[in-house]
Amino acid sequence: MELHAIEQILDAVANHLTSARRILFITGAGISADSGLPTYRGIGGLYEGNLTEDGYRIEDALSGEMLRHHPAITWKYLAQIEANCRGAGPNAAHAAIARLEEEFASVLVFTQNIDGLHQAAGSRNVIEIHGDMHRLLCTACGQQEHVESLEGREIPPLCPQCQSFMRPEVVLFGEALPQQALERFYDEMEEGFDLVFSVGTTSVFPYIAQPVVWAARAGIPTVEINPGETMISEYVAYKLPLGAAKALQSLLERL
Repeated sequence: MELHAIEQILDAVANHLTSARRILFITGAGISADSGLPTYRGIGGLYEGNLTEDGYRIEDALSGEMLRHHPAITWKYLAQIEANCRGAGPNAAHAAIARLEEEFASVLVFTQNIDGLHQAAGSRNVIEIHGDMHRLLCTACGQQEHVESLEGREIPPLCPQCQSFMRPEVVLFGEALPQQALERFYDEMEEGFDLVFSVGTTSVFPYIAQPVVWAARAGIPTVEINPGETMISEYVAYKLPLGAAKALQSLLERL
């Protein structure tokens, strides 16, 4: 897309922002790319079209069933993801959304990310639909632990109380989404939004794509920020083929 066309789209989206009261940001791994974190699918994805070195699809390696039967396999790739995230801080995209939360009546972040970077940037109204990698739960006694890093820990990590293996409080493939988080999101959707953003997600999961498609069909302005084409690209009113930090910074400069 030509620069002039991108500038026009940024101007149009900024115009919608000036009149919006309730804004929804649906975010995925791409928003953390400028923090040095890898995406898992899409352009340059960590597991894009490849089997893991153990011959599993990443969806199978990181599944609830694999964790139950072969926890060492699941934890091998959980630890790999955690190591890639270790020490990362929020970037300009996270900061921009946190800034908008201060300026507007209601800004909700509905994120697939398990890195905690939205909160680290200052966002308070966040629904982590896939959980947080830094929260561990014992699979036997239910002991909970918050960890900043897995560096130096035995993998799989063992419970300090009963020595059973622990799991992160994240949603693995094949597991149910957290009901409380879903209900909160549905309540927010009932309230309605004036503007909906999809940022840095390939939108392969229905619960990530459907709110954007619903908003587009209801005539609510929808914006996708993603360098690549995704499941929702054909539905949104505005498509910005940019990285999250550049796009959101450019929008803030226009307000």
